[in-house]
Amino acid sequence: MRIFHRARHRPSATWRQTTDRAFTLIGDGRYEDAGALLVMAADLEPWLSDSWFNLALLHKFRRDWEQARSAGLRAVALLDRQHGAPDWWNLGITATALQDWPLARRAWQAYGLRLPGGPGLDGPIELDLGTTPVRLSPDGESEVVWGRRLDPARIEVLSIPLPSSGRRWGEVVLHDGAPHGERVADGVAYPVFDEIELWAPSPVPTWVVLLQAATAADRDALERTVADAGYAAEDWTSSVRLLCRTCSESRMAIDDGRTAHHDPHDDGDPLHPGHLSHLSQGSAGGPWQVERECGIAAPAGLVRALLERWAAASPATRAYRDLEEVC
Repeated sequence: MRIFHRARHRPSATWRQTTDRAFTLIGDGRYEDAGALLVMAADLEPWLSDSWFNLALLHKFRRDWEQARSAGLRAVALLDRQHGAPDWWNLGITATALQDWPLARRAWQAYGLRLPGGPGLDGPIELDLGTTPVRLSPDGESEVVWGRRLDPARIEVLSIPLPSSGRRWGEVVLHDGAPHGERVADGVAYPVFDEIELWAPSPVPTWVVLLQAATAADRDALERTVADAGYAAEDWTSSVRLLCRTCSESRMAIDDGRTAHHDPHDDGDPLHPGHLSHLSQGSAGGPWQVERECGIAAPAGLVRALLERWAAASPATRAYRDLEEVC
């Protein structure tokens, strides 16, 4: 195949060495230096789609979406093949970040995905891709939560994230295409995708409260009460499990608060879970803990009323204290 009368060919050794050095620098977070090398590589091999795909990746890492779109379009124009090329997937993420919906549809369809609707649609892509875990703030105090996939690059957060992640229930995050780890639930493995950036914020604040719940049924009643109002509550005492990076990015069974798990890098005492343990307090096989730390996602004008309603339904077994907005 020829483009502008020039035959495609294998990249030169200089191109390969320059590109390898650039990705080493990217791994070290030296994006400016890496960018200079990738521009040099594109000058060496301007007819090679990989030259522009690599630049598009760099711009994605830097969240420079306009430059990522420009380089991505040049990459797909030089492809030898169409369906399944990662260049299209990367361009789909970029177009989603920019809310360039016609380009996003073109990219996903060129990659090989079937989308509903006909030509001429220019609104957001709305798909039913099920639930999946997503790693929030992967470069900081990362946290894996569950969310609903809206399209190939967006996830709506369904869990209540811890305040350290800086994320809220109901927010939509842009995520990368390459999974880092898996979570196994009911025998099904779900890929864990890394958040790239916040795509749409949530107006609903996160609260933490200490519950006095005599039984698991009392705890469950609060979660139902809040859910019936259109919001969410989550018992962090049983749902939160701290993992090292190696374990977090591997294949892990979810902690349902009932089944004990042992992880190869667990430094905690299985009988006394603590901040170094990979076991939540709810999965250690011990007696029910009456005091529970609970996260609630609800408006400021409603959260206390929901707690009062829950406690009033069984005052002998339910109470709360220390309600605080944390995110």
